[in-house]
Amino acid sequence: MNKRVVIVGQGYVGLPIAMRAVEVGYEVVGLEKDPTRAERLAAGDSFVEDVSAATLQRALATRSYSVSTSIDAVAGFDVAVITVPTPLRDTLPDLTFIEDAAAELAPFVRAGCLVVLESTTYPGTTEELMIPILEAGSGLEAGKDFGVGYSPERIDPGNAVWGFVNTPKVVSGIDEGSLGQVVDFYGSLVDKVIPVSGCKEAELTKLLENTFRHVNIALVNELAMFANDLGIDVWESIDAASTKPFGYMRFTPGPGVGGHCLPIDPSYLSWRVRQSLGRQFRFVELANDINDHMPHYVVDRLFRGLNKAGKALSASRIVLLGISYKKNSGDARESPAIAVGEQLLDLGANVRVIDPHVEQIPRALGRAQLVRFERSEIESADAVVVLTDHDVFDYPLVAECARWVLDTRNRLPVSDRWEVL
Repeated sequence: MNKRVVIVGQGYVGLPIAMRAVEVGYEVVGLEKDPTRAERLAAGDSFVEDVSAATLQRALATRSYSVSTSIDAVAGFDVAVITVPTPLRDTLPDLTFIEDAAAELAPFVRAGCLVVLESTTYPGTTEELMIPILEAGSGLEAGKDFGVGYSPERIDPGNAVWGFVNTPKVVSGIDEGSLGQVVDFYGSLVDKVIPVSGCKEAELTKLLENTFRHVNIALVNELAMFANDLGIDVWESIDAASTKPFGYMRFTPGPGVGGHCLPIDPSYLSWRVRQSLGRQFRFVELANDINDHMPHYVVDRLFRGLNKAGKALSASRIVLLGISYKKNSGDARESPAIAVGEQLLDLGANVRVIDPHVEQIPRALGRAQLVRFERSEIESADAVVVLTDHDVFDYPLVAECARWVLDTRNRLPVSDRWEVL
């Protein structure tokens, strides 16, 4: 194939793309600005769950994959894919990483090449923000001299069924020629591409997918709070509703939302509507309010449960089962479990964390202890809080040994010794 592909960012999104590109025959450079991460990758040590160390080592052995912290390594690229973070800073979109990536790539842009943005962002970013930077730094004209497109990432960390290759890939370009380049590139990597008419439509697609999830999770979270107050088993109702073969999609309550998408992406859409139209996206604002409140609700339920048992929260030993944002994953970005832990620490609780998927405890929980799952830890706890329902946990042991449990994921059998969210 002999085409040179640059992937800017070698995290949960960028590294799987890089590995697949090597597999199909591209020469790939992974640009990773974090020197510690770059060193680990160069040594064949993968920190991304969806890419095994063996896969990474095979890619390195082919000499078709290299990782670098230097922008000079991208020279001569045919395709560049930008997969950098787009966080919120004080509720406002921070596109600094996109701006920096585009500015660094621009001097290396040449006639006939293709630049694709994958980072989640508001509609208009590709054309209104990224292209002017690329043109200013290259002296070339997008569309006329080089191609530009947008393709929203659909990586779901830890999903054993749907991965990068078999998940349909939405693609777009700023003109017909660019779209053709984007289709050709991703068509060589994945089973199916879904072209849309423009970059804004593709950018909105990603926000729509995650706003849909965000709003529906907020719905069942609020329902769970009201059902508890009404003495109704919301989980039984959810199970019953899930038997309907049409017109219903199952969503379940929990301690909040986390990851790199749900706590952030809908706010990008809400911000864009407010900034461009001067109006509120009321569904998103309401969903944010409900989901952001869930960690506080979990702590309040724990406080009340301990109070019934005659225990002060400040004098209690609390074991948190799971702190990643989703089951069977070590990704703790924006995890609501961390917010729960922070609040418990601030209230004086002795917090112990069990999560075999997480390599080290997040900085925000620095006063907590990361411990192994052992019978003695469960038996000695005044309360166990199931926050992330990893399959590796021995739930029968928890049911046997725990004094009291707050189960936010409905993994334990019904008992009068504990409560379910």
